[in-house]
Amino acid sequence: MKMVSVLLVSLWLSMVTLGRGSERCDDWGVDTMKQIQIYDGEPAKIKCPLFETFLKYNYSTAHSAGLTLIWYRIAQDRDLEEPINYRLPDNHISKDKDTLWFWPALLNDTGNYTCMLRNTTYCSKVAFPLEVVPKDQHSCVSHSIKPTEEMFYLEHANQKITCPDIDGFYPASVTPTVKWYLNCNSVDGFYERYPQGPRLVIGIVRSAYKGNYTCIVTFKDHGRTYNLTRTVKMKVVGSPNKALPPQFTSPNEKVVYELEAGEDLILPCEVFFTFLKDSRTEVWWTIDGRNTDDITDPKIKVTQSEITRDFEDKTVIRTLTVAKATAEELKRNYTCHARNAKGEERSQAVVRVKVVAPKYTVELACGLGATILLVVVLIVIYHVYWLEMVLFYRAHFGTDETILDGKEYDVYVSYARNAEEEEFVLLTLRGVLENEFGYKLCIFDRDSLPGGSEYLTGGCAPCTSSLLFSEVLNIDCNEPIQILFWFFSLSLLMNFF
Repeated sequence: MKMVSVLLVSLWLSMVTLGRGSERCDDWGVDTMKQIQIYDGEPAKIKCPLFETFLKYNYSTAHSAGLTLIWYRIAQDRDLEEPINYRLPDNHISKDKDTLWFWPALLNDTGNYTCMLRNTTYCSKVAFPLEVVPKDQHSCVSHSIKPTEEMFYLEHANQKITCPDIDGFYPASVTPTVKWYLNCNSVDGFYERYPQGPRLVIGIVRSAYKGNYTCIVTFKDHGRTYNLTRTVKMKVVGSPNKALPPQFTSPNEKVVYELEAGEDLILPCEVFFTFLKDSRTEVWWTIDGRNTDDITDPKIKVTQSEITRDFEDKTVIRTLTVAKATAEELKRNYTCHARNAKGEERSQAVVRVKVVAPKYTVELACGLGATILLVVVLIVIYHVYWLEMVLFYRAHFGTDETILDGKEYDVYVSYARNAEEEEFVLLTLRGVLENEFGYKLCIFDRDSLPGGSEYLTGGCAPCTSSLLFSEVLNIDCNEPIQILFWFFSLSLLMNFF
């Protein structure tokens, strides 16, 4: 009885252990990075991602250790996970080791697929989404399926595009038919491109040849014809033979950053990199030899952006900003460095402190402008009123030049013998010159006596004794009409003022 009890307890413990072991399972969730897209009506195969990403051993090792691979499926718009039944008569899905085959894939095969590796004590599983996609109308492909991308070096000869992922679909003894298309246009007769079965040979790689190349492989299996559609995106990149070290656009010695203390210092470092496959491109700033990544000053910020050029060349722009830089910070050494597989280069930014003009510059400029304006106004006034100014000066500050000249009269006046001129001379002209300015006029009919010297000389002698009109007005005493003209003008000016 004791022996039976011990056996029952041992069996119960082992069952509990097995039950607990079977309940534990390493669930890796849904691997969205492994999303697979296949064409409707075409054969397809998918491998369990466990052995490629999550586990350290392959399917053969796991199978030898007694682990079994089981496939489950959650159909689209459903929540229930069901095991895949491969034994149905009309089933088009089969399993071969770690690979699930579709002969062919249909639209209702879309869903989440789970592969589980387990035994009585171990379990590990991962799920991934599978999407069956129809081709676009009037197109050889579907734009929702991202093509495989391959790089080809510019001007390299005899490059080949190989139709991808077609191995294993047909026996090696079967020779399929392969047709090539560029953007769904047949490649037959294309210049410098030659189809050779599952390969497309490109004589010389040119930039105009880039695009999506599609191969459609046709073969027969068990009396049924299948198609495989694959697309390769050809990217034309720069040749490694022409690759260069980093090329600086800025900073350079021709560009000077001149700022006042307190302004934001913004230094862009623009570097051009030629394409180099698997080459790291690095750009960084140093301040007085220290990398900005090692400086914790909150005033210092660094941002970076990239611009992709033709043939996968690129320009990296790394901008250094020093907020409200002081005069001492503007005097520091700011150097940009760049590096790729071809070498390392550097370029220093030329930063200077702007000399601030004195604050009274505006006042000086205004004073100088006002002075110039005053001089111009005075010149204009003198030019217009110079005669009045000379007369005013002689009347108030000048010396009487006629006192010692021995002459009795200052001005001799001669006029026509008519009432109008006689009225002007005796009333207006005499009144202005004698009464207002104090000059002595020799008027022929009034002051010249018959037989006198004034009568005999014609009145010129008294006039030449005065320097007023001969020098200032620049008149000729032998021209009485000119004298009358100037006196008439002078009288009008006096009346005006």
